[in-house]
Amino acid sequence: MNLLLLSNSSSDAGYLVHALADIRELIAGLPAGAPAVFVPFAGVTRSWDDYTAMVGAALADTGLDVQPLHRAADPLAALENAALIIVGGGNTFNLLGQLRRQGLLDAVARRVRLGTPYLGWSAGSNLACPSICTTNDMPIVDPEGFDALGLLSFQINPHYTNAHPPGHRGETRAQRLAEFCVLNPSMPVLGLPEGSALRVRGDAVTLLGPHEAPLFQGQQEPRVYAPGALELPA
Repeated sequence: MNLLLLSNSSSDAGYLVHALADIRELIAGLPAGAPAVFVPFAGVTRSWDDYTAMVGAALADTGLDVQPLHRAADPLAALENAALIIVGGGNTFNLLGQLRRQGLLDAVARRVRLGTPYLGWSAGSNLACPSICTTNDMPIVDPEGFDALGLLSFQINPHYTNAHPPGHRGETRAQRLAEFCVLNPSMPVLGLPEGSALRVRGDAVTLLGPHEAPLFQGQQEPRVYAPGALELPA
C-alpha cells in the first residue's frame, strides 16, 4: 500500500502547503493529468463543490486532475479509474456514513490495497484505521457502524494535543484515549500532532514532521516515538 496520512490540512503557510513536498513524493511517477478522485463527504458546513475547488487549487501545481466523487456519474467506476484517492477532513461520522450508504467503502479499501495511492487528512486519516472510534468529532449522524477501511492495524488520533487550558474541567485528550485503551487493550492508538503525518509503504510506517508522537495501548505508559521509522504493523 502507498498512503500519506496527515494530521491537518491547514497551517500558517496555507492550505496543504506544509505537506506539498510529501504529497509530491506520494504521487511521484503518476503522469500529468492523472485522475485524482476527491472524497469531500466529511465536509458539512462547507459545500462539497467548494471543498473540491479548494483542494483542486491547493494541488494545482502537482498536475493532478482533481475530480469530485460526488459529481461522478458512476462513483464506483470513478474509484476504479482513479490514479489517486484523496479523502479530506471534516466530520468523520458523516464521511463514513456517506461512503457506507453509497456502497463505496469497500471499493476504496480494495483499490488502496491493490496499490492505488491514498492521501488523507484528519477525518480522511481516521478513515484508514480499523474504526473511527478515536476521532475527535461529534457523532452528528449515525454512520451505521464504526468499522472503517482497516488499512492500518492501529488507530490514529489526528490533531493530537494534551493541552489543558486553565479553568477547563473536561478531560484531556490523553484521558479520553486512555478510556478507549481500557476498553480496547489490544488496539494501539498513535497521537498524531499538528504538522505531522504517517507515510505508509507496504508494511513500513514512518512518522513525518517535526514532532514526537505518543503511542497509547492498554494501561501502559504511552511510548513516545521520534520522527522516523516506527515499530508498528501497517
